[in-house]
Amino acid sequence: MSSSALPAADLRPLTIGNVAIGFPVVQAALSGYSDLPMRVIARRHGASYSVCEVMLDQFLLSLTKRERTRHFLDIADEEHPVGGQLMGAEPEQFSLGALKLVEAGFDIIDVNFGCPVKKVLGRCRGGFHLSQPAVAIEILKRTRDIVPDAIPVTVKMRRGIDDTDEARDQFFEIIDGAMRVGLAAATVHGRTVVQRYVGPSRWSFLREVKAHVGNRLKILGSGDLFSAEDSLKMIAETGVDGVTVARGAIGNPWIFQQTRTLADTGELPPPPTLHEQTAVMREHFTLCEQTYTVDRAPLLMRKFCIKYSQCHPDYENVRLAFARLRTRDEFESALAEHYAIDGPGRFVPRELHGSQEE
Repeated sequence: MSSSALPAADLRPLTIGNVAIGFPVVQAALSGYSDLPMRVIARRHGASYSVCEVMLDQFLLSLTKRERTRHFLDIADEEHPVGGQLMGAEPEQFSLGALKLVEAGFDIIDVNFGCPVKKVLGRCRGGFHLSQPAVAIEILKRTRDIVPDAIPVTVKMRRGIDDTDEARDQFFEIIDGAMRVGLAAATVHGRTVVQRYVGPSRWSFLREVKAHVGNRLKILGSGDLFSAEDSLKMIAETGVDGVTVARGAIGNPWIFQQTRTLADTGELPPPPTLHEQTAVMREHFTLCEQTYTVDRAPLLMRKFCIKYSQCHPDYENVRLAFARLRTRDEFESALAEHYAIDGPGRFVPRELHGSQEE
């Protein structure tokens, strides 16, 4: 067994509040990606929990049952437990948005204080809240107060707005406030808001956060988790209670089962064969058609298929075939051209993980 791998006996099953998660490697919220089809595929391939793509409080409060928007609150029976993630600016509106997620049936409500996108920060949302602890804690308190006691509330954070001492103090003020108002867990990304996705994620900070909170708050680590080995290594090195796989899970749902197998046996299973990849892509495409309609699915699947193509040895040519995708027939044609003959796949090369937002 590799030195970074942890045997399953050494991995504690994850619980968040009164919700039993199980294997402590879960799928993160991914803006523009972690919709119902992606979450279901991840669950079928070993993810024990997943979080929906972040939703604005204003959007949730205006949401209707119109065909083009109803899917945002869709939850499949097979994906429980599942988390709903919320982002906003004003404490009162934030808490009302949380109620909409509760009514939709999400098992855990997650507050986003981590998004580093410039337009989000400019509207005093996401990672901006790390610079104003009093407002951040008020949002957490109101959300915890309005959400029924049986439903855990969690928060997603980065290690600070930047790397100043002031930002560090603000981070720990918010973490302490989160424990004080009754949150069940915090997901911590090891980069700052200003850093976005440039440079490595500072895992040593996760170890410091877990030591600070002890058993009073569950900590999930995030950042630079692109393989089964990465996930087990983060838990071993930092002592966090679990990890959330983000970019590493797009087009690669096999990462969850690979992590389970590595933990159980000490051996990494081979990457999915081309025919195994084909079966999962078809499964994902069908779920997308069922969720969004047959007409909308192809364009929505294009970004996923491009990601799936990273597991193909002839990635560059396969990616180009999927980049032109407009219909289900074109999808099937690409499969017939590049996946008809079975063969070994590959683990996604680390250099292919660009700066796409988690």
